[in-house]
Amino acid sequence: MREETIRISPEEMAQQQRFAREFAAREDRPQTYYIVTYGCQMNAHDSEKLAGMLEDMGLTAAPRKEEADFVLHNTCCIRDNAERKALGNVTWLKEVKKERPELMIGVCGCMVQEPGMADKLLRQYPFVDVAFGTGNIHRLPELLLRAVDTRRRVVAVPEEQSTLIEGLPIHRDSDFQAYVTIMYGCNNFCSYCIVPYVRGRERSRDESDILREVDMLQKQGVKEIMLLGQNVNSYGNDVPGGVTFPQLLRRVAECGVPRIRFMTSHPKDLSDELIAEIAENPALCRHLHLPVQSGSDKILTAMNRRYTRESYLKKVEKIRAAAPDVGLTTDIIVAFPGETDQDFEDTMSLVRSVGYDSAFTFIYSPRTGTRAASMPGRIDPAVATERIERLIALQEEMTQRRFSEMIGQTQSVLVTGQSKRSDRQITGKTSRNISVNFEGGADLVGQIVPVKITAAGKTTLKGKLEQA
Repeated sequence: MREETIRISPEEMAQQQRFAREFAAREDRPQTYYIVTYGCQMNAHDSEKLAGMLEDMGLTAAPRKEEADFVLHNTCCIRDNAERKALGNVTWLKEVKKERPELMIGVCGCMVQEPGMADKLLRQYPFVDVAFGTGNIHRLPELLLRAVDTRRRVVAVPEEQSTLIEGLPIHRDSDFQAYVTIMYGCNNFCSYCIVPYVRGRERSRDESDILREVDMLQKQGVKEIMLLGQNVNSYGNDVPGGVTFPQLLRRVAECGVPRIRFMTSHPKDLSDELIAEIAENPALCRHLHLPVQSGSDKILTAMNRRYTRESYLKKVEKIRAAAPDVGLTTDIIVAFPGETDQDFEDTMSLVRSVGYDSAFTFIYSPRTGTRAASMPGRIDPAVATERIERLIALQEEMTQRRFSEMIGQTQSVLVTGQSKRSDRQITGKTSRNISVNFEGGADLVGQIVPVKITAAGKTTLKGKLEQA
C-alpha cells in the first residue's frame, strides 16, 4: 500500500521563517556555524539547505569547525563505518565543549532517523544540544531556537517519512554546478540497505517545481546540474499519470543547462526509453552509474535486487550499442552473507565483462533492522579482505585500460578548480565524470573547454588545453 505523500504547507514554512527571524534577533545565540557532511550527494545537498537556513537565521560560515559556535553533523548510516566515524567525531567535540561551554553541537541526517538512535543520543551523548531526522530538516529554526531558549537538549525524529518540502533556502557550494533533488525515498528494500527505513518511501517532486528550479539555475549561469534520487529511474511512478524519468530529462534539457547528470539508477528500472534518451539527448553527460552489487544470481536474490546477472549484462549491451561513448561506473558489495568463492568469482568475471570506468567497492556491513543483518553465513574478515583486495586490483586494471583508450581524444571538460598536483595546473571533469589535470589559468574555472587527453594515470587523466 502506497503511503500518502504530504507537502509541507505554506503556513508551516512561514512559521519556520518567523522562528528564523526570532532566532536572528537574539543576542545569546551562536554567531557562526560549520556543517560536517557524511555520505551521498543527497546528504551534500541537504547540507546546502541546512546552510541556507542557518544563514537566514543570522549565522555565518566559520572556516574551520574548531572556530564555529554551532557545529552540525549531517550523518550517513548506509555503512557501519560511516556511523562510527560520525559518532567518533561528535564525541571529539565533547572535549572542545569543555573548553568552550557556549559551543552548540547538532546531529542530523540518516543516522538520527535510524531506529533507536534518538534514544542512544539522549543516553550516551548528553553534550549534543539538538538532533533531528531527515524528515525534520525544515524545522531547524524552530528546534535550534528551542534549544537556545530552554538550554535543554532537543531531539525530534518524525515517525513518518512521507513529506515533500519546497521553498527551503539553499546556500550552494558552487556557482556553476548544482544539485537538484527530483525524488526522495526508496521502495526497493534491498536486504542489506537501511535507506527505506531512514528516507521513507518514494515520493516524486512535482515536475513544475523541478523545472522552475532548473530554469532559475540556468539563468544564474550554472553549467551542470545533477538530478538526485535514491532511484531516479522510478521518478513519477508514485504519481498516477505522472511523467516518466526520460520525459523529465527531455524537459530539463529544454531549460538550456549545458550538462545534466543523474544519480542513482537501479538496474531493474533501466528502461529502453531511458537508454534511448541517453543516446539521443545531447545535454546528458556520457556517464551512467549502474550499481550491480554482485555478479552472482544467488547473491542478487539474497540481496533482493530483483534482476539477474544475465538481465544486467543485457542492459549493459543495450547501452553500449545505443551510446558507445557512455562510461559506466558501479557499486559492488563483497562478502555478503553466504557468498562462496564461486559467487565471488562470478562478480570478478562480470567486472571483466563490463569494463567499468571505476567502481565503489565495499565489504558487507550489517545494518540493524535490515533482513541481511540476521542472515547466516557471515564471511570471515580475512577472506573478505582478500576478496576485496583482488577486486580492487582487477578494477584498477580495468580503469587503466578504459582510461588509456581515451589518449588522443579531445574531451569537453568542465573546469572545477586548481589542481592539487601543481600550481600551474587546473582540474576538471569530462562528460564521463573522469578528472583531468592540465595547464591553464584560474579564469577558466566554471567554463567548459576542449582538452586533448595526453596520458592516463590510475585515477585521473592528463591533458592539454586546445585553443578555440
